[in-house]
Amino acid sequence: MPPVTFRISRGDKTSTEFREYTTEAGEGMVVLDCVHQIQSESAPDLACRWNCKAGKCGSCSAEINGQPRLMCMTRMDMIDTSQPVTIEPLKSFPLIRDLVTDVSWNYRVKKSIKPFKPRKPDAPDGTWRMQQKDVDRVQEFRKCIECFLCQDVCHVLRDHHKHPEFAGPRHFVYTAALEMHPLDTEDRLGQMKHEGGIGYCNITKCCTKVCPEHITITDNAIIPLKERVVDEFYDPLTRLFRMFKPKK
Repeated sequence: MPPVTFRISRGDKTSTEFREYTTEAGEGMVVLDCVHQIQSESAPDLACRWNCKAGKCGSCSAEINGQPRLMCMTRMDMIDTSQPVTIEPLKSFPLIRDLVTDVSWNYRVKKSIKPFKPRKPDAPDGTWRMQQKDVDRVQEFRKCIECFLCQDVCHVLRDHHKHPEFAGPRHFVYTAALEMHPLDTEDRLGQMKHEGGIGYCNITKCCTKVCPEHITITDNAIIPLKERVVDEFYDPLTRLFRMFKPKK
């Protein structure tokens, strides 16, 4: 493979610019390998977050030629290198420097979601009984590596900046894992309606398309949550039932 030119965003929250770097891209290399090579050859001050280099930590999220992806899982032979390869930081979060953004808001949102609250054990020995199909239903959501690519591509956060009032797809997945757990007894629907702003989501499925773990975010997590919120707060029969339900 001939030398590849990269256009990498450099700068901080005050100003940014694209700078071009050329490096060799050998067989089997991924974008993160090239970024490390550029750091060692010509830009030692280039800021880039990474950890496992195995697609399991979610640290090296970036936008490659406009597409939110993991740099460690984007092979160079998947990219058109006849033109400069553009690498930018995630757009939905505040820039710290170069390719590093401040994603700490996501952890604050996750911390605010009501935690798992199991029912009392079914058996005298302190164990529970669950159907395998119920276990399988939430297992998919546990694959999330918190790369926040789904948060980055979501137009509610990216274009409309609804961060204070919209939790985003990653946290809808997290909530779905709790709400659909066969042992959980907590009610988070009011939290999703009000603080989570799930009504802002118009199910374009852009979050599902960029998920590196192939979680079916929209169909299996967001839509079922939206249906539960509608049943709880807008279904006329439910509202009528509440009116005549004896108060404790």
